[in-house]
Amino acid sequence: MIGRLTGILLEKNPPQILLDVQGVAYELDVPMSTFYNLPVLHEKVVLHTQLIVREDAHLLYGFLSNEERIAFRQLLKISGVGPKLALSVLSGLSLNDLALAVANKEAGRLTKIPGVGKKTAERLLLELQGKFTTTGASAARDVATASPGDDIANALLALGYNEKEADWAVKQLPKDADVSDGIRQALKLLSKG
Repeated sequence: MIGRLTGILLEKNPPQILLDVQGVAYELDVPMSTFYNLPVLHEKVVLHTQLIVREDAHLLYGFLSNEERIAFRQLLKISGVGPKLALSVLSGLSLNDLALAVANKEAGRLTKIPGVGKKTAERLLLELQGKFTTTGASAARDVATASPGDDIANALLALGYNEKEADWAVKQLPKDADVSDGIRQALKLLSKG
């Protein structure tokens, strides 16, 4: 089993990356949450990995945090959820957002993820109940202490951007940006991408 890789990032073609580990290049599929937080090309990166062995392929998935890998494994345990759908769920929602959706039983939030229908969303809510207790607590704490970044992200969501785009744009802004200026800067960043 390959549990972790440390190497140089050679290529980024979402959702796949190419990682050079001492002369051996590994192809890994990563969730967009990991993809957006990767360093620039030719920089060193450490990824927690999950190897899936099928009859016709060996597939390697990478995650910047062990928590994401644990969530991926939890998703794979659910009937009808394969690696592609698990990756889609982690790409569509951050771990905190997933924990909040599960804790609040928000099936509608899950059905916004490509590939997740109403029945799958209900199954996810049922099977994941109680699995994200610590993440859920930190998510609830994050919601209680809203920052200008949260307001900027909410404005971007209201304008039709998805959560990953909004989170990425907010991370690019200076920490002391006020809401109105931050929204303008974020819109400029997103229009370039």
